[in-house]
Amino acid sequence: MKFQNGYWLLQKGVTAMPAAQVADYRIQDGVLTVYCAVRPGASRAQSVDAPLLTFEMTAAGRDTIHVRAYHHLGYGEGRPAFELGKAEVQGQFRTEGDGGDGGLPEKLIFTAGSLQAVIHTAPFSIDYVEDGTVLTRSEGRSLAYMQIEGQKPRMKEELSLDVGELVYGLGERFTPFVKNGQNVELMNEDGGTASEQTYKNIPFYVSNRGYGVMIDTPAPVSMEIGSEKVERVQFSVEGEEISYCVVGNSGSGLKGVLANYAELAGTAALPPRWSFGLWLSTSFTTDYDEQTVMSFLNGMQEYGIPVEVFHFDCCWMKEFEWCNFEWRDDCFPDPEGMLARIHERGTRVCVWINPYIAQKSPLFAEAAAKGFLLKRKDGSVWQTDRWQAGMGIVDFTNPGAAQWYRAHLKKLLDMGVDCFKTDFGERIPIREAAWYDGSDPVRMHNYYTYLYNQVVYDLTAEVKGAENAVVFARSATAGGQKFPVHWGGDCSSTYRSMAESLRGGLSLMLSGFAFWSHDMGGFEDDTCDPDLYQRWTQFGLLSSHSRYHSSRRYKAPWLFGQESVAVSREFTKLKLSLMPYLWAQSVESVRDGIPMMRPMLLEFPEDEMCWYLDRQYMFGSSLLVAPVFRQDGVCRFYLPMGSWTHLLSGKSYIGGNWYTEKYDAHSLPVFVRQGTILIRGTQTDGSVEYDDRKGARICLYDIPMEGAEARCYDRFGRETASVRASRDEESLRIVAHGFDADTRVVLEGAEYPLFGEVLVIQ
Repeated sequence: MKFQNGYWLLQKGVTAMPAAQVADYRIQDGVLTVYCAVRPGASRAQSVDAPLLTFEMTAAGRDTIHVRAYHHLGYGEGRPAFELGKAEVQGQFRTEGDGGDGGLPEKLIFTAGSLQAVIHTAPFSIDYVEDGTVLTRSEGRSLAYMQIEGQKPRMKEELSLDVGELVYGLGERFTPFVKNGQNVELMNEDGGTASEQTYKNIPFYVSNRGYGVMIDTPAPVSMEIGSEKVERVQFSVEGEEISYCVVGNSGSGLKGVLANYAELAGTAALPPRWSFGLWLSTSFTTDYDEQTVMSFLNGMQEYGIPVEVFHFDCCWMKEFEWCNFEWRDDCFPDPEGMLARIHERGTRVCVWINPYIAQKSPLFAEAAAKGFLLKRKDGSVWQTDRWQAGMGIVDFTNPGAAQWYRAHLKKLLDMGVDCFKTDFGERIPIREAAWYDGSDPVRMHNYYTYLYNQVVYDLTAEVKGAENAVVFARSATAGGQKFPVHWGGDCSSTYRSMAESLRGGLSLMLSGFAFWSHDMGGFEDDTCDPDLYQRWTQFGLLSSHSRYHSSRRYKAPWLFGQESVAVSREFTKLKLSLMPYLWAQSVESVRDGIPMMRPMLLEFPEDEMCWYLDRQYMFGSSLLVAPVFRQDGVCRFYLPMGSWTHLLSGKSYIGGNWYTEKYDAHSLPVFVRQGTILIRGTQTDGSVEYDDRKGARICLYDIPMEGAEARCYDRFGRETASVRASRDEESLRIVAHGFDADTRVVLEGAEYPLFGEVLVIQ
């Protein structure tokens, strides 16, 4: 939301009351409270007929400072609120500069770990400083209470942008990767992947200067990122207060910022290993029954393409009755038997759900009678025809409603369903909504998805075990990373949409999420041809999670030609062979609070070329992937400094250069970073849940003098094997623990048996 008419003037009808000068302060129990006058000057008369802005500073975590600024407090505490972690350290406070004659000090300094907030008392401003470097500033007139004629008031803050500073994140945004110059409205909407709307609005951004900012409210936030004032990031919220956290990097750059944010907003849970295999879907509006499902699974088996999860989309239930949580008997007369038969093939089952109950569903009357559906302010059930006729929305703020919803899902889990695709959760009404617990409907709009996914995820963990808990979710807000996995929503079957999906995923990865997926071949699929299908297959199977899905067409590979079958088989088996590496990267991503699919600047923060790259990514710390976005197979990509080896061909490349190359349907730019020990599996004909220590291939790539290491983990994330390599001028020494006798060391195409635990190659 813009307030200015140029830099100097305000828009007509806008009145600003900015924090101009510190009038007083208090420090108690680790909380610094500062009172700011909106008029400069020390006269006692200034205290009459004038508002006072107040802000509180606390330590929110390691190198993280929380700021809560407000005008009037009488409206009460807003609900719901994000569940933030509790700081293990208390903030420290000191003053600097003599105010003289009992006046205020020149500076109030609040410290949390290595991060300082230096508050200048007159005129008022705040410098956020880490290790002697000013990361960002709240400068003159930045923090303000805004009155707008004909609208509710707003609180706003502005934080400075330095020369060359770039901003990223704010959720899964499909607009340009670098957010500078954009107006961003953080409000969850079902807008597809080709609009400025998004399903996952996360009020957290990061800067290439090595800090992050979380706006601590689930309410919609309006942001101007170097757009209204080109030197500042402005964020404003409706109401009388605004809260935000400045997140430092603890000396570890952007990775440190994300690790600190994970402590604040929650660490991603580790998805089950089986979820990393190939998912095959019935698609959305297609006609299907048990015979159709089995024909797909038989076809995948016949063509040698392992399927880990089969997904039943909406039509496993009767149309006009979503959700009734009952298998339609005209297509699935024996659902328990069918699920058992699918499990016998080694395949798990996912079914589609959403948090809405259609009026035709037998569950609607029950839910309405028990008060389990969202109501209007007059006490009637809130209903709409958008999506399903007369549908109501399950009110998860009502513990009884949450338990009722869980009970219906538990029947499906007990029947043999393994997990749920938690679709929707974005179109939650604001007007006339009255939540059971009295939550503010504006704040609940974005937050609803957190409650929805939490209910489903926690139930699955309770029934199936935490090591088997996963959802396939579309909507999210801050904290949603605790309930993986999320997918990119409704994309079109074009190369443009494939690229915008990647941009969205990279933005989400810089917003505190570790795992992400997308619909291989595109969702709106009338234009999906074999070439696009094959290229998206490559991209999808080199993503953390991989699913074929669609709107009106089946996505079985043979429907797109025999070459598509070959590509699907090759890249499914490639991912299977990479599982020791991918699983280790997943475990370490959760542990360290960093994403598995990484924008280039996260691994190469000093390389300015990487600051803008949004058509390639690091898949973990050691693999670089550049999907092909052109039908002619031509791809232009950048390799950072160092040596790189093409994973599929073994060809060597020199980093610090751009390359333009053409690839056929069976290859793409995928490179191994210098100094990598890449542990690969040889069990590529079945499940991803094999033992990484058996028959492994320990592949070495340009091991430096200081050495390199890699590890294997079991399905609970416990270390089971390790390998370390070091070299001198004459030999390469490999020390391995936990691998079996069939393990081989691979160096420059040659294989060496691993006798015992130590191997020396001259």
